[in-house]
Amino acid sequence: MTPEIVRRAAEMIGTLLGDMVVGIYLYGSAVMDGLQKSSDVDLLVVTNNCLSETIRDQLTKDLLRLSGKSGNLLGMRPLEVTIVNRDDIIPWRYPPRYDFMYGEWLREDIEAGQYPRPEDDPDFAILLEQARQYGVSLCGPKISDLIDPVPAADIRSAIQASIPQLIEDLSWDTRNVILTLARMWLTVSTGEIGSKNRAAQWAASRLPETYAVLLDSARRAYLGEAVDDWQGHELQVNTYVQYMIKTIHKTCI
Repeated sequence: MTPEIVRRAAEMIGTLLGDMVVGIYLYGSAVMDGLQKSSDVDLLVVTNNCLSETIRDQLTKDLLRLSGKSGNLLGMRPLEVTIVNRDDIIPWRYPPRYDFMYGEWLREDIEAGQYPRPEDDPDFAILLEQARQYGVSLCGPKISDLIDPVPAADIRSAIQASIPQLIEDLSWDTRNVILTLARMWLTVSTGEIGSKNRAAQWAASRLPETYAVLLDSARRAYLGEAVDDWQGHELQVNTYVQYMIKTIHKTCI
């Protein structure tokens, strides 16, 4: 079942952006494995022009009100909304440029006055390809008819470029880092951009037993089947992370 927040967000974006909207697409956990307890709701919006400063400011304020803070106790889903001007990705160039991105990890910066700005971002290549493969249209044409496949070489480059920032989050977002590394390995090995659950199962069957057990613990915590607590496991986690980074880089060669 589509969360009510998806309808409200799509309606708000459509009203605010008007004729600029080419399509609005739901992707990510909501259309892959299903939303888990801590899952964001991911929306990609394709437009036919760049946002004005007035629209950008109003959209940011509206999303601050609509999106649930991470870990909130009211059941309000966090939103991740990315807007791309079609002319910035057609014809394709790497790294791709998004016009706007909102996520709960940005809330403190936004509330301090640092509103989202356009940015060239290698990681956006992975997001676009995931949305192209799995995105469900809330309005507009099928996204696979609108966006060409992202070249595999650019996906591999984006994954390698994203690793340093990912590792910076290890101390406070341990489970997500563990699972994301498995997704990266799946993608550079097979071309598939799989869900966290799917990637963890794929990777665990190919890892040394110690790492497979650690990864499965992260997978079960993601699914709400185990406690998400990594205190006392720092050495195991760090060893796993270094092993995965080397494996991903080696696979990309």
